[in-house]
Amino acid sequence: MPVENNFQHDELSRKNPGERSRVADLTDIVPPDSPEWGEGMVQYGASLSRAGVASVVFLHGSLHGTDLFGMQRLDEVGGLKRGYSRGVSGVDALLAAMREESNGIPLLPSRLKPPLSNDDATKHLLDEQVGDAGNFTEAYVQSFKQAINKNLHQPISCHRLLWSCEHHHLGRALAAVQLLNELHQFCTQQSLGKGHRILVQAHGQAGLVLALVSNLLCPSPITGRPKLLTILSGYAEQANQSELVATVKQVESSLTTASILSGVGLDIVTFGTPIRYGWDPSGIGNLLHVVNHRSLRTDGKSWLAKMELPQITMEMPIAWGGDYVQELAVAGTDAVPRTESAKAANKRVWEMVEPYDGFERWLECARRAVRFPSEGRCLLIDYKDSTGSTNPRDHYYGHAVYTRRHALLFNTTQIVRAFYES
Repeated sequence: MPVENNFQHDELSRKNPGERSRVADLTDIVPPDSPEWGEGMVQYGASLSRAGVASVVFLHGSLHGTDLFGMQRLDEVGGLKRGYSRGVSGVDALLAAMREESNGIPLLPSRLKPPLSNDDATKHLLDEQVGDAGNFTEAYVQSFKQAINKNLHQPISCHRLLWSCEHHHLGRALAAVQLLNELHQFCTQQSLGKGHRILVQAHGQAGLVLALVSNLLCPSPITGRPKLLTILSGYAEQANQSELVATVKQVESSLTTASILSGVGLDIVTFGTPIRYGWDPSGIGNLLHVVNHRSLRTDGKSWLAKMELPQITMEMPIAWGGDYVQELAVAGTDAVPRTESAKAANKRVWEMVEPYDGFERWLECARRAVRFPSEGRCLLIDYKDSTGSTNPRDHYYGHAVYTRRHALLFNTTQIVRAFYES
């Protein structure tokens, strides 16, 4: 996507990413907390420190209790209940595997639903119920923090942020503003400035939140920024959310004066993020997209996923081809906002950021089988999580493995090599 992307949707290019792309396998797993594991993490901590990284942020949501594949939009708004599969072989079985009530992913206790709160109680609940499946657990973050800081005179701060998990345009846009506010506070509290860097690791749709952040941080006076912030502040006022109103105004003011991050560089890693919003590289630093991927294609285009019906309905239950959430939760899917005012605001944001809607357009986007956005480096990794099990809780359709604790050292290796080592 171009500089000054101005909230355009990604072009969903099927072209070979060429030098932007690398492949890797998760092999020779080093046991967490072993001496070898600790030595590796200490070295990477030194690399992060030398590069000026002062803070690492782990941004995630929940696999449980959310419309992970975004089937509400297809079912309730897109017209599935009116029967529009039009004879596409295998589509009904695929959609059944995606629906919240039939995809085998459990609800949260007390049927807890988004918006989820970024508080200790909710994070503790996720750690108990979900473990390290698509969830940066407290144990994961603390293990990372202690290991990288072992020999550093100036410790690197580590933060675990739970976004609201509202899988629609309004929810992601609000999360982008709230994240910018959090990052601004980190910069202020740690007295960060030019020469410092913040590294954000984002799982799943949290990566879409960062894509919106990249557009908001564009140094040029793009037209979409005031338009989006006006939509969000209007919604917050209508919903009588005074704290949210204040956050939007604070972020808007800081963006206007270019003081939001005080000159701090923002490096971003996404894990299993669906291809939807375009990225604007002009206001951020390093950008890396990591996708769990096993090539099943016979046409030599190993950088693309395989999207063939009805075969995909046989591959998906064992995560044979990698991350099926990343592949299928594309344009046209989403959760549906709860209130009429939220639905109206969501429609206004949707008209800005995503021109695609309806079953046919979703199927078209999914069949493009694109694994990477048009901006940033690309890393296809076979995480070896397809074991033949048809229990979704073993792999969550290939979307859970990125945050598994056994992959922590491996992921850190890939990030440091991509960003901070010559």
